[in-house]
Formats: sequence, structure tokens, C-alpha cells
Amino acid sequence: MEFVILAVVIAVVVLGAISGLVVSGRKKKQLPPSPPATPSVTAPPAEPQVGEEAETPRDEARRTIEEVGLPTAEAPEAAAPVAEPEAPAAPPVPEIEVPEPTAGRLVRLRARLSRSQNSLGKGLLTLLSREHLDEDTWEEIEDTLLTADVGVAPTQELVDRLRERVKVLGTRTPEGLRELLREELLTLIGTDADRSVHTGNGLGKDGQEIPGVVMVVGVNGTGKTTTTGKLARVLVADGKSVVLGAADTFRAAAADQLQTWGERVGARTVRGPEGGDPASIAFDAVKEGIAETADVVLIDTAGRLHTKTGLMDELGKVKRVVEKHGPVGEVLLVLDATTGQNGLVQARVFAEVVDITGVVLTKLDGTAKGGIIVAVQRELGVPVKLVGLGEGADDLAPFEPEAFVDALIGD
Repeated sequence: MEFVILAVVIAVVVLGAISGLVVSGRKKKQLPPSPPATPSVTAPPAEPQVGEEAETPRDEARRTIEEVGLPTAEAPEAAAPVAEPEAPAAPPVPEIEVPEPTAGRLVRLRARLSRSQNSLGKGLLTLLSREHLDEDTWEEIEDTLLTADVGVAPTQELVDRLRERVKVLGTRTPEGLRELLREELLTLIGTDADRSVHTGNGLGKDGQEIPGVVMVVGVNGTGKTTTTGKLARVLVADGKSVVLGAADTFRAAAADQLQTWGERVGARTVRGPEGGDPASIAFDAVKEGIAETADVVLIDTAGRLHTKTGLMDELGKVKRVVEKHGPVGEVLLVLDATTGQNGLVQARVFAEVVDITGVVLTKLDGTAKGGIIVAVQRELGVPVKLVGLGEGADDLAPFEPEAFVDALIGD
């Protein structure tokens, strides 16, 4: 009996414990979560210090969003700065050339000259080598010389001397005839003349030393401006400093052409407006040459037609104005070798306006009219000082009679 009562008591106690656990679990599910042990308090924004900008509400909101970690709208990219237009590139500085030395330049060009001129020399040698030299043969010799523009009087002189010497020699070997012809041609051309271009310094009106002044004259088409540029190369090759005066203001682009020639050898060009006063430009060129202590001033004048008297008077004015500085050392007349007797007409007119001191014969290559050298020297009484043998920059050569005659008659 006691055992039954004890079992009942134990069962009641167990049931009570289980009921308590069930009720306790339900209560826990219904209770709200416990508050945090330390409540978070948002601190007020700090007061701005002196020199700092106060934070605006927009800035505060943005800072808060960033602290929380929410995405923010990306700021728009800054606009690219507008590129300023580039300054135009400076023109390239032309490379200074070293001209070919002038010593023996004509000898180096002998082969070219020989190919173009030997019809005269070889024609004469062929005629002189005939077994019988009758009157018809001598007439042919005269015609050959006249065709080469030697001129009537020089031709007659040469034929007379050849007749006499051939008669004295008796036998006429090819070597003997060649030497005979060489001697007579050299006599005709002349070997005693001073063919140097005078570029030495002179004395001005006030006793001051001035550069050598060279005026270059001639009609259009003779290669006058080109010859002036090539002459600058000849002088630079000889170690002289040069200033160029672009006094040809009547021909379009003449000054540009001359300046290009000067830049190639480092020579300064003095120029003025197109159609400006040529005498004024020539005067300024000499003035600039004095200031720079240059050795030579080359003045390219307008290619005036010999039929226009007013323009020829202007050429005389250029020379007179330049001489206010000091003397003009050279007046070089540029003639085209292909013009023949017309070139002699030009020479006469120019010689009446200015005192020609020397002749530059251009385009001597490609023509058999080399006898113009003799004719122009006889006409003007001045020597041929320079010859142009081609289109190359260094194809202007000091004239050497011996080299010229050797090229004329061949080896």
C-alpha cells in the first residue's frame, strides 16, 4: 500500500516539472528582445574651427550615408579642359652648305665644256689638216669662226696669222696643228688681263672702311639673279662673308629667289617691298654690310630691257646712291652666251650707263658659240671674269683662258 502511494506521488511531481518547463518556454518566445546594455547616442556635430567651412545639412546627410555604407551617386567627371590651338611650327632653319672650292673649278668642268664646245676646235683642226689649203678651205675656216660668234675683225686677224704660220711650218702634223691653233686662240682671247673679281675693302666718304661692293647688271633672262646667288657661293668658298642686296624690285619673286640662295650659304639678304625704290635698297644693303663688317656686298639689280631708256637711267641712279657710302669695286655684266651678236648690243647700252668692269658669260654649256668671249672683250675692252657652265649651284667658275682653249680644241 505504501508503495502505491509513493508511486503516485512521484508521478505527480514529474508531471508538474514537465508542465513548468513547457510554460516557461512559451513565455520566453513571447518576451521582447532585451535592450542593449549601452544605448548608442549620436554626438552633435562639432563646431567649425576658424578658417573651416561649416558643414551644411547636405554635407551631413552625405557623411551619414557614407558611414552607414549605402551607395552614393557618383560625381560627374570634370569636363576636359579645352585644348588651346598649337602655335604654328617655326620654319625649319636651312642647313648651311659648304660650296665647292673655286680653285681649278673650270678645269674640273673641262669634260662638260669639251663636249659642248669642241665642234669649233675640232672643226678648225679638221680643216687645217687638209692636204691642200686652198682659198675655199680658208673661207670655210672663216665661216666656222664667224658661226662661233668670234666676230669679223678677230676672225680676220686669226685667219691671217694662221695662214702665215702654216706656210712657215711646211709640214703639218696633227700635234703641230693643235699646238699652233692653241697658241693663236690664246693670243686672241688674251692671257694678260686681270680676271679676278675685285672684292677688297674700300674707304668710305668719312674714311671708314667699307665692304667691297659688287653690282650685277643685265637684262631679264640672262640668269642675273641666279648668277648673283652663285657668285655668293664662290665668295663664301673663298672664305669671305657676304651680304646680298635684292634691288631687283620689278620682277616678281626675285627677292625670294635671291634670299634662298643666300640662306644656303649663310649670307644675309637685305630686301624691300615689291616695286620699292631699288637705289634705297642698294644703299641699305651697303649700310648693313658696314654694320656687320662683311667682306663683300653683292647687289642684284633689275633686269631692265636695254630699249627702255628710263629704266636704264634708274640703273645709273642705283650706282650713284651706293657711291654715297664709297666706291663700287665691280660692275659685272651678265650676258647669255646663246644670244650672240644681240648680247653685244646689250653690252654697248649697259656700258654707256655704268662703267662695266667685267663680264659673266652664262649658258656657255650646250652651245658652240664660245667665240662670243672674244667678241665681247673686244667690244667692251673688259675681260670675261666668270663663266656659267650649267644649272648646278657650283657651276659658276672663274674664267681661265688656258683651260677654256684646251677644252675647245680637245686633247
